[in-house]
Amino acid sequence: MTIGRIKRVGLREVWSHEAFDFTTWLEDNVDVLFEATGVQLTDVEREQPAGDFSVDLIASDEDGNAVVIENQLERSDHDHLGKLITYLVGLQARVGVWIVADPRPEHVAAVTWLNEGASADFYLLKLEAIRIGDSEPAPLLTRIVGPSETTREVGRAKQEMAEGERRYYRFFEGLLERAKARTQLHANVSPGKAHWVGAGAGISGLTFNYVARRHNAVVELYIDTPDSDANKHMLQTLFEKKEEVEDAFGGPLEWDSKDDRRSCRVRKTFARGGVRDEGDWDAIHDELAEGMGNLEKALRPHLKAL
Repeated sequence: MTIGRIKRVGLREVWSHEAFDFTTWLEDNVDVLFEATGVQLTDVEREQPAGDFSVDLIASDEDGNAVVIENQLERSDHDHLGKLITYLVGLQARVGVWIVADPRPEHVAAVTWLNEGASADFYLLKLEAIRIGDSEPAPLLTRIVGPSETTREVGRAKQEMAEGERRYYRFFEGLLERAKARTQLHANVSPGKAHWVGAGAGISGLTFNYVARRHNAVVELYIDTPDSDANKHMLQTLFEKKEEVEDAFGGPLEWDSKDDRRSCRVRKTFARGGVRDEGDWDAIHDELAEGMGNLEKALRPHLKAL
């Protein structure tokens, strides 16, 4: 049995002009895209206007949604990516196909990111021309990037994470503002996207922190120097004054030290609510601010002994 070998052919040897040769050929042979995308296309038209620009090809999928096709017989560039997005918006298309000779890594990443959204499906296809032996040249389209449920799930997870970060920011923004009326400890602290904010306790490695969880919140003295033994020693020194500290605070505290963790804590957890209980934020903020003021008052005299 004789088996031929694939030979690559320069794209310009097959289609010398992108618009006049390749786009025209693809209009008549649009079925080749089905193998790479799984999208069945009909009603193909060439050079349709989209604002001040002109789409290489526009078609319809099986559900009647508009599909725009942008051709580039060169290495991918920002200009063509920008055009593809402009066409999708201008024509309210549901699918975008970008055919390139050489996809840059940054454009592979960009199209992957676009597919994380739910507004449209994007395909990035690599075009090659091949021969087997002395055969006529044939197109070889390879799907580099396309939509998938996994990609959508990544996008949804990122969106949920971003929404969570914004919620933490707003929670601490309100807390820090209301806390100024009770204590100036965090007066110069700005809210962030993390689930906690802290202010120095005057000793390296020690901070007074507010911590927000989904349905509860915490005020704490957080002890975390590079020396685990030193951290535990400081907590033990404070713990020896436990009765005095808790009397000054106005109730029991959690004295948290674990062998498998470097850091230690003295904290109070408030069960009224947390970052997910937005309707109760004002009351939660007031409770936390009062708790932080009491915690600092109870511990500050004993920090000098550390």
